[in-house]
Parts: sequence; structure tokens; C-alpha cells
Amino acid sequence: MSAHANLLHDLLDQAADEWPERPAVTSAGHTLSYRELDSASRRLAAWLHACGLRRGDRLVVCAPGSTAQPALVYAASRAGVAFSLLHEQVRGIQLDHVLDDCEPALLVTDAPDSQAAAQRRGVRTASTEAVAALAFADIPAPEAVQPGPLGVDPVCLIYTSGTTSLPKAVVTTHQQLTFSVEAIQTVLNYRSDDVVYSPLPLSFDYGLYQLFVSTRAGARVTIGRPAEVGPALLGNLVEAGATVLAAVPSVADALARLLSRGRQERPPLRLLTNTGAAMPAETLQALRSELPGLSVQLMFGLTECKRATIMPPDGDLQRPGSSGRALPGTEVFVVDDDGRRRPPGEVGEIVVRGPNVMAGYWRRPELTAQRFRRAEGLLPQLHTGDYGWVDEAGFLYFAGRRDDIYKENGFRVSATEVEAAARRVPGVSAAAVLPPQDSAPAMLFAVGTPSTAEVLQGMREQIEQFKIPRHCLLVDALPLTGNGKVDRKALTALAQEATGVRAQ
Repeated sequence: MSAHANLLHDLLDQAADEWPERPAVTSAGHTLSYRELDSASRRLAAWLHACGLRRGDRLVVCAPGSTAQPALVYAASRAGVAFSLLHEQVRGIQLDHVLDDCEPALLVTDAPDSQAAAQRRGVRTASTEAVAALAFADIPAPEAVQPGPLGVDPVCLIYTSGTTSLPKAVVTTHQQLTFSVEAIQTVLNYRSDDVVYSPLPLSFDYGLYQLFVSTRAGARVTIGRPAEVGPALLGNLVEAGATVLAAVPSVADALARLLSRGRQERPPLRLLTNTGAAMPAETLQALRSELPGLSVQLMFGLTECKRATIMPPDGDLQRPGSSGRALPGTEVFVVDDDGRRRPPGEVGEIVVRGPNVMAGYWRRPELTAQRFRRAEGLLPQLHTGDYGWVDEAGFLYFAGRRDDIYKENGFRVSATEVEAAARRVPGVSAAAVLPPQDSAPAMLFAVGTPSTAEVLQGMREQIEQFKIPRHCLLVDALPLTGNGKVDRKALTALAQEATGVRAQ
């Protein structure tokens, strides 16, 4: 594929032109070729227009992943409509907030209570069955919907939330999205014969971009089950013929455990990627041992800029702890509290500068002004609120997220560092830290065979005493969100149950 896409659906148009019969997307045993996906997206774009949706309107989808969902995403792009994909479990207050916040013209869902919530607001609804029937109808696909979008138009609203506030939407334009896809593909180099297995929901931007980067490469993306960490994972990878796995730590840990049993066929994985949370070195070592041909590319990113840095293949072996260099055409650096750049090796706030920085937060001008700034020319820069340092070669080392850095007895502590130390204790397979809340100190949650005293003693050999939480709670498994990340709210509930003093 040679021409650079300016609009999201340009990616699909170019793929359908170059590889029409190549498999594009598979979900629940149903596969679409690029030609079929292209035609389905055109039918749905015409349907959106017939429903009254016009350039600048919003579409919300709250449903399980399927082959119809990518078609609907590309259809929204053709129609100039900004889409927002929500996890299928979003209900009640959170869904009400999204409906009130972005005021969509259409909600696609099968949940009766969600349909009722939309209808009370005068928002049109459609079922996933109806959407699929329209997408795959045996009728000619129209050429285009007029008028089409411009590159500066919003194409996607991704709702992201902190630990306490209601979700806020990151606005992505066509140009920002297509630049990010091109830059990511330049470094990851997905191949046209790859099968990219994504157990992440399309509502999670890491999962969504597997679709886009695969389309850019002409690869096939297989949509697995959200946060797939069960015994079926290995068999599903083998059945799919997966060559690339988009992983989060919980998925990688599960795969390593399944492979260690040594009885099942191995998938033809050549590449594993990770972003969003630190990948334990022990997990990568186990995977490389079981899959000798596997390469690993670790990444750092936020919804607000998609990817910030990506490691070269297996770069973690040469630079342990790094998450890579800035994407081509972008810059990553760190600043002090006054916004001055810090020299190599010194910790500061991570700043991302380039066309991958998104447009801002939907209807949040004050927060947008705080995080998204313009300096040193016209390129926007994102002040992430995360901390790290950059070495002389431009490799970023992550120190902690905004909500990861906390103070204990006057000392600054990184939950990421504490969790890594706990995982290095023999017998501990997973760990998570709940930072201090109100009068309650930090608490460590550990999964494994040692006692709490053995875990804490083992950590004293890894990190300074003042960084080790005073309280440790052994659990059978860490609670996870639908995206496979540690569920901090569930940890808070466990901590309160264990101590009776921690606030909700």
C-alpha cells in the first residue's frame, strides 16, 4: 500500500483495492475479506445517511465485538460521523453520562435498559442483529455518501476515565488517527500474511488500533474474547494461526502458564506487543523459552496520543525497563515542574509532541487547556502527567503514572516499582498496589504461595524499606477490568473488607 491515507476509510479502500480477497477480520468463526468488509461499510454508511446522520453527528456502539462492528466503524468514517465504542458491559449511570455528554444521533445496543435510556433522550436505537443484516445484505454497495468528511473532522471519541470521575472523551480527527496508524505500522511492520490476534475489546483503543494497523498492512485481525485469560486462550491462538498477539500482562501471564504445561500445540507466534501496563520480565522470559521464534516489542502510550514510544524488536533485552523511542515524526521528552526540559537521565513529567497528539477532550475546555498545549512551533504537545526519564539515545524509561506516584511517610513512591519488586519474590505470580487513600496507608495485593511475611521480607531484598507497603493481602487472583487491567475499584473494596477502614 503506497498512498498515505488522509481519512480513516481510505485505509480500507486501499486494502480492498490491493488485497480484495484476502481475509480482513474474523470474529466468532465469521470471516470477511477486504472486499466484503469494504462493501459492508458502504451499505452501512448509506444506512446511516438514510437514518438522518450527517457529518459531525455522533454514533455510540455498546455491543460485543463482531465482524459487523469494524464495518460500522468504517461506515461512520465514510458518513463523516464520529463513532464511540463502549464496552458491552457499560450500563446505568455511565451510559447515561455518555448519552448526555456526546448527544449521539444513534445508539447501537441489544440491552433493553440501554435502549430505553436512549429513547428517553430522543436518541434513535438499532440492534446488532439489524446492523449485521444491513451490512451483509445481498444488495449492491453504494459508491459514496455525500458530503464526505475532511481530515480535520472528528472521527472517534474514546471515553477514558480516572479512578473517581465519570468518563471523558478523547477526540481524534481523521488526520491524527491515520498519522498514528502509519507511524505505528512503520515501527511494528505487520505483514500482509500476518494473523493478528486481539483478545482486547474494540472499545479499548489498543484493541481498536489492531484493526486499523492490520488494515494498513493487509493483515487479518482475529477478534478474541475481551481480556481472554482462560484455558481456551492457547487453543484459540493455535486455531487462528496467530502470528501476532496484542497482549496485556494478564494475557501474557496466562499464555506463559498454558505453554509451560507442555502438552498442547504451539501457535506460530512471531511477535508479541504490549502497552498500557508494565510487562513483567519474568513473563517475557518464559514466553521466549517456550516460543523460540518470538520477538517482543514493548510500547508506551496513552489514549490522548495513541502511541508515544515503541521498542525495536527485542529491545528490552538490551535496554531493560525502557519502553522505546518516539514514533517517527514525533518527539518525547521530560520537563520539570516549571516546564523546562530536563537533561538525559533526570526524571520529569513525560511530554509528547507531534501529529499523534489528539485534538483534546470533548466539551472539556479547561482540562484540554491543561493537558494539550502548543509550544515550540505549531505541533501540539501533550503533558501526560506521567513521569519518566530519557537516555542519551532517546529511549524512554517510565517511572510512574500520575495516579501511580504517591507519598508514603514523606517519600515519593512508584506503585509500578513496588509491584515489580513483589513479582520478583519467588512464588509470587502477580501483584498490585493500592496507593494510600485518606488515612489508610498503601496496601499490597499478592498472588502466590508465600505468606504475607515472606512476601514483605523478599521485597526487602529488592527495594528500599520505605517503599514497601506495611500491609499485604494475599488473594487468589487480581480482579481485572474488561480490558484486562487491574481493577483498582475492586481492590479498594477488598481492602475495605480486609481492614474495615478504607473508604470507597
